[in-house]
Amino acid sequence: MSMIHIRRHEVAFFPQSARVIIRPFIPEETHRITTIIGRALALSDGEVSEQLGSVSKEFDSRHFDIESLLRGHYEKVRRHVFTQRPLSHDRELLIGALFSGEYALESAAIFNPSMVPHPDQEGIPEGALRFIMSLRATGEGHISSIEFRSGVIGPEGGISMDPVSRFVTVPEILPNPSYDKKRFTIKLSEMGFEDGHVAGVLEPLSENFTRSQLNGSVDAVLASSQPATRDLHRSLECIRWLADSNYELRFPEQLAMSERIIFPVSRNESDGIEDARFVRFTEEDGSVMYYATYTAYNGHAILPQLIETQDFLHFRILTLNGDAVQNKGMALFPRRIGGRFAMLSRQDDENLFIMFSDSPHYWRDPQVILRPSEMWETVKIGNCGSPIETEAGWLVITHGVGPMRKYCIGAALLDLHDPTKVIGRLREPLLAPEGEEREGYVPNVVYSCGSLLHGGDLILPFAVSDRSSSIASIRLDELLHALRKS
Repeated sequence: MSMIHIRRHEVAFFPQSARVIIRPFIPEETHRITTIIGRALALSDGEVSEQLGSVSKEFDSRHFDIESLLRGHYEKVRRHVFTQRPLSHDRELLIGALFSGEYALESAAIFNPSMVPHPDQEGIPEGALRFIMSLRATGEGHISSIEFRSGVIGPEGGISMDPVSRFVTVPEILPNPSYDKKRFTIKLSEMGFEDGHVAGVLEPLSENFTRSQLNGSVDAVLASSQPATRDLHRSLECIRWLADSNYELRFPEQLAMSERIIFPVSRNESDGIEDARFVRFTEEDGSVMYYATYTAYNGHAILPQLIETQDFLHFRILTLNGDAVQNKGMALFPRRIGGRFAMLSRQDDENLFIMFSDSPHYWRDPQVILRPSEMWETVKIGNCGSPIETEAGWLVITHGVGPMRKYCIGAALLDLHDPTKVIGRLREPLLAPEGEEREGYVPNVVYSCGSLLHGGDLILPFAVSDRSSSIASIRLDELLHALRKS
């Protein structure tokens, strides 16, 4: 649009194949596991030492602590070791290496960014802002994960990024996470499990219970219900699946932001964690929580999930409840409205919806607020992250899909007190793919998962054709003027 000036910064994020993690690679067939272990057991101590030395020489410098990773992968196959003799430390590590492999997290793409203020604003110049950017990294097999970057927006609007480490570290999965009984029960009910088996497991548990307590209750119900029926096994399997889908992660404090990676953990996200939309949420008492909605994908179905963190070191991953928890693109408002949480969504994969709730974990009764209008968005519209509060109203950055599945970024303005009311929307795209931006894994796409305001500018990180990412700045007064005029 001619009246809105867009500044594309000389900041770009391209895939780096050298950023790798070590993943377990364990065959499904038991006989293959035991055959591989048998070959390792047949080696002499000297051969073990020589082979492990070769692995260390080739891979040590590519990882922070390769030994603990190989040890962990050995533990995953330990039960298949068919000898009573104790194994040497080196032999255990070599077996771990035989069931391990490197995975290049972002070898295919690093895209769909969102941006929030950093929880630590100490030591930066007056008028500057330190930020955290989340990005969707995609590697072999199109498995997606969440990466992070950090940087500073200067007083004059320039953007500088912190150095990116070649090392990447997955967090510790806390072994005994806690659960909210009410939310757990609601989710089981939504999944169709309200039988006596479920009641028998949950009834003895307190309102907040741990995984070990849940496991104990599951074991007790199984022991008292012999012979076990197919329905019992199905109910208990669902309880375990739900517990596995709600977990906690923790990174060491010394890790730089770019060294932290959230890689799929549960079975419902085995094929990827997609399009995290982070938002800095401020409660009515002034406390702050960072939330992110994302899409879990298992190769067959998608499931919206929620992330909670206060420091980007400790994360809680939670399933969302309610019949409106479906499809992609859920984006939470950054504060309560009229005492309630508010969320944008797209239940029908075509229109933009809004819904309200007393809890960030339970959503229902969505209502349409925006439908496709212009040709560039006539296939479908959605949001590009959480709404941004301005004096003029809630600024919603949107995306639209038009002819040839070209993705453009637009904007709309919602009433500050009643965001079901649309004050204005752009008739033309705010940002469209241009020149080399059109080329990539998915051509003709610009897309974002979250922006922020700094000074008088909207800072808009955006993906380029599902391969790389960049950042643009837009004068807020010009954008609001265009929205009011429309």
